[in-house]
Amino acid sequence: MTCNDYKDLLMGYLDGELSEGQKQELEKHLQTCSACREELESFRKLIAITDEVTLLEPEDKLWELYWGGIYNRIERSLGWMLFGIAAIALLIYGGFETVKALVKDPTIGIILKIGICAMIGGLVILFVSVLRERLFFWNHDRYKDVRR
Repeated sequence: MTCNDYKDLLMGYLDGELSEGQKQELEKHLQTCSACREELESFRKLIAITDEVTLLEPEDKLWELYWGGIYNRIERSLGWMLFGIAAIALLIYGGFETVKALVKDPTIGIILKIGICAMIGGLVILFVSVLRERLFFWNHDRYKDVRR
């Protein structure tokens, strides 16, 4: 085995995860290899440092700020959602009223009526297409739960 193979076993040695044969072979190698002994010592120091680390509990004020931020985000999201739904409803209603007024107005030529109706129909098809695509990707996005 090479030094790199033995270095791969060092953390297992410290954690007590090696078999008896691996442990004896590694200890034999450590007697002759100063580089592996130094790395073992640095791992021991790292373990000692991480054992001393403690997690601090956040203060109550920090929790209040956190939940306040979530409330604000939900409130804004709800506001934008209602605004979007109302805008879509008004656009649809306005489109129908425009088409109805165009069809009933005898002063507007048939070609202009057909052109405006085709343009409105194209916008509706584009809107539905983009909406369908966004809903599909929103439902199938692998990263939607990942924080950015």
